[in-house]
Formats: sequence, C-alpha cells, structure tokens
Amino acid sequence: MFLGERPSISLSLFRIAVALTTGFHLLPTFVPLRDTYLSTALKSFNGNFFTVGAIELVQKSPDSLVIFFVALFCAAWLCFLVGLFSQISCILMTVCCYYFYGLNAFAIGQVLSWDILLVTLVLMCMVPYHGDYFSLDCLRRRDLNAYRRERPYFLQRLLQLQIAFTFFYTGLNKISSQGNWLTDNPIYYLMNYPAAGVTKHFLFKEFLSHHPGLCYGIGIIVLSVEIAMPALLFWRRTRVSAIILGLVFHVLLILTLDVPAIFFFLFPPQLLLFINPKKILKGIEQKRRTHQTAPAQTVIYDGQCGFCRDSVQALRVMDLWASIKLLDYHELMDLQKIHPDLEHQDLEEEIHLIETGGRVFKGFFAFRRLCWTLPMMVPLLPLFYFPGAGLLGPVIYRWIARHRYLFARQKACVVR
Repeated sequence: MFLGERPSISLSLFRIAVALTTGFHLLPTFVPLRDTYLSTALKSFNGNFFTVGAIELVQKSPDSLVIFFVALFCAAWLCFLVGLFSQISCILMTVCCYYFYGLNAFAIGQVLSWDILLVTLVLMCMVPYHGDYFSLDCLRRRDLNAYRRERPYFLQRLLQLQIAFTFFYTGLNKISSQGNWLTDNPIYYLMNYPAAGVTKHFLFKEFLSHHPGLCYGIGIIVLSVEIAMPALLFWRRTRVSAIILGLVFHVLLILTLDVPAIFFFLFPPQLLLFINPKKILKGIEQKRRTHQTAPAQTVIYDGQCGFCRDSVQALRVMDLWASIKLLDYHELMDLQKIHPDLEHQDLEEEIHLIETGGRVFKGFFAFRRLCWTLPMMVPLLPLFYFPGAGLLGPVIYRWIARHRYLFARQKACVVR
C-alpha cells in the first residue's frame, strides 16, 4: 500500500490545487495588512495549536519582519504554483503559513480548515516529485519522461488517508458532541435560524425550512456517508461511486453554505488522488498512440539555431498527447510539399505552425495557437489573449528572435 511506486502525474496536478487553496486562504489577508498582521492589528491566537512560547516569540516581530514574510510567501507561493524548485518553495511557503497563523489566527479565519491545510502542506514538503510534470522543473530539466516517471507512492497514500478520515471524524463529531445529529435536527435549524453568513439562498431552502422530517432524513444520510467514506473509498468496488459521491457532497456544500476555500480547491482534487495513476497513464498513452496514426499539427523550426532547438525540446516535454509533429526546415527537400505558402526566408525568422486543415500560424500566433493543444500551455491563454497581446506579442517575439543567441543554452546559433 505504501512502498510501491507509481506515476506521479496526479500528484503534480494536486500540487496546483494545494497552491491555489493556500493562495485563496492567505493572499487576501495581505491587502488590509495594517488590520491583519502589523502591530496595529487586532489579534487572536490559537493556543490549542501553538505553545505559549511560540506565540510570544512571533509577537515580538517588528513590522519590517512581517513585510519580509509577506514578500517571501508571495515569491514561494508563485514558485510552488508553477513548480519551480517545488520542494524548496513548498517548505518556504509552509514556514510562512505557520508564521502568519501564529501572528494572528483571527486573520486566517476558519481555524479548522487551516489546520487541515497545514497538515497537507507538511506532507507535500516531504518529497520533491510533485514537480515532475505540469511544472517549470520538468521544463528546466527537459524531462521527456516526466509524465510517466514512477515515484514512491507513500505520499499519495497518506493524502488519501487524510481526506478519508477527515470525512470519518467529521461524521463522528456529529454524534459525539453538542448538537447530536441522531437526536437533533441541525439542518432544519440551518434552514430557519442560522447565524448571519452561515447559509446561502439556494433553490430549495424555503421548501426545506417547512419540512423538518426531510431535513432530519438528509442529516442521517450525510452522517452515514461521512462515517462510511473510508471504507467506500478504499474498497475497489465502491471507489468510483465514493469519489463521485464525495464530489457531489462538496459541490452541494459550496452551493448551500458559506464554507472556506479548502472545500472547493483542495478536497475535490484530493478525492481524485484515489484514481490509480497507472490508469491515468494508460489513458494518456492510448491518446498518444491515436495521434501517432492521425493527422497532426506540424511545427517547423530552424534546426541550426540552439535557442530554437531548446524551445522545441520544451515543446516536446509539454506535448502530453503527442499531438504535434516537429520538423527542421533544413532537412526538408521540398517545402512546397508541406505547404505551398512556405518560404525559406520566413522560416529563418519565425517558427511556423501548420494545422491539419492547412491553416498557417507564424511566430507569436503559432505559440498562441499551441496553447489550445498543449496542456501545460493552457494557463498562458489569458496572457496570450489579453487585450493588446495581438499587437505587442509579435513585437516581443521578433525582438527575442533577433537576439535569440543571448538566450540559447547551446550557443551554437546561426543568426542571419
């Protein structure tokens, strides 16, 4: 269960979910910095989480140190999100999270959800291979096998246990604390007498507020599912149903209650970690085989340019589906057979993308079109389609093309 090795691609995707969850928790608290963390802020402390000595030590922080940690968090968070030195950035980000939690637990908000997130962050700090794919680390290493590389499975198993027993202990708390769901009817209370900011106005709220019996029945179903979730998730026959049930549970939770970001950004992706990554890899390989026999997009580049070769190697890493065909125009005997509009002079100046329908894109617009094909480039779509990008992008591309010898790893670059 723990010592085997499996592909780490799903863990790479989960890294992005963890980064988004952490960012949506903490980044908004930096906007009113004077009211949250500086010496002028109203503060509260979680004595159940930190020792008195640790809290007293953090409270001695001057405002300059707080600002330093804000800058450190933002840099480490961004690096962790894009997977640049992912383990180091994760450790630095986690240290910052502990620091701000000790500085003012009141600013963090939902203490329980933050405790759960910190556990996840500590687990993520233990390994470097959540940057194997969908990361700048795999691009930096030009690792063509990143998506299929097998890694120790223990971390993913621990994350599975965390989400399974979060469900279980949440259910257990419903029958072992004040407001017992077996003897009381808390959902009916939420529909009628909740504190402000607890429930949202959703479609069936008014209906449920007049049917206490239905509310009680829904409560018993929720309680039963939560307690049974570990068994449902770890038993193969019920695993898929349990994942779907868990996803529906969280969607309904978000639609009906004002809950922290962790319920949307972290828990659903954590449920998907129960999908065997070997099955994910099998689906990827099947799609790659399909693209090998079907017509593919063609990228034509200058093979005598070190920068161009390096860029094409990065495209190979990002081409998860093997959906593009890469050609060095120096090796082509007859350009007209590839496309009637191709000219040697144009190919020397700009990379060209030829779609299966024959449409040609050049330079900046070729890379913008590739954003729709390569999964790792999808996050760049807002940047490439930002208002004015169609005018500024080609100018930047041409400048880089003229000075590409400055950027090449391999300095053997022919500049014409």
